[in-house]
Amino acid sequence: MSTNNVTSGSTKLSDRELQSLWRRFKEYTDQNARDQLILNYAPLVKYVAGRMSAALPSHVDEADLISYGLLGLINAVERFDPKRRIKFETYAVTRIKGAIIDELRSMDWVPRSVRARAREIERTSVELEHKLHRAPTDDEMARALGMTVGEFQDSITQIANSSLVALDEMWSNPAGGEGMSLIDTIGDSNASDPAAAIGETETRIALADAIAGLPEREKIVVSLYYYEGLTLREIGEVLGVTESRVSQLHTKAVLRLRGRLSDD
Repeated sequence: MSTNNVTSGSTKLSDRELQSLWRRFKEYTDQNARDQLILNYAPLVKYVAGRMSAALPSHVDEADLISYGLLGLINAVERFDPKRRIKFETYAVTRIKGAIIDELRSMDWVPRSVRARAREIERTSVELEHKLHRAPTDDEMARALGMTVGEFQDSITQIANSSLVALDEMWSNPAGGEGMSLIDTIGDSNASDPAAAIGETETRIALADAIAGLPEREKIVVSLYYYEGLTLREIGEVLGVTESRVSQLHTKAVLRLRGRLSDD
């Protein structure tokens, strides 16, 4: 089954038709039913790849992301248990994102110096927060890092342009088991596993607290990007700033959040 065929879209199946396909595939290992399920849910791959592509350097081809994401979709169809009280779309999006991120990481296209600087900024942000009892300003961050404000902002821009800085990165489940994307913990997954549900609830609470402590503009960017689905360009129009400035705000917000949650 080619990527072009899968992502070209197909007629939306009814709930009854989907239930029949799931039963045929899971109970009778009907490979034709499997292929039809993949075709039906293929638009998810294009949607996820498009969202992720917008935050990546221009040399990363969206068609490649779709190819990587397709592997995640296939994996999701093969491993999904229809008896669990969770929507397949929720389960699949996590798998698709994970497959894309795993492939990008395996390519090691992010310079080590950029990764190291991102981790340094995360750690410094957490240390200053503990000391100041609030989010540090750019001036305070720059002084703590031993650089000028301009150099600090250049570092943020370089991280934004060179790495997959997003809440969509895979995080381990605090209760064990399969990984999940951090942003997916915001929504209700209706997981049937009580231990996993407790772990996800704790992560959701920690994330909500961390977002609440962000500077106002960073909080707005996170809300508009992840909750409202706006692109960085559209957020720039709302805030009256450039897309690159929104990218900086988004990157700083995610580095703060990752630092806080890692610290917790």
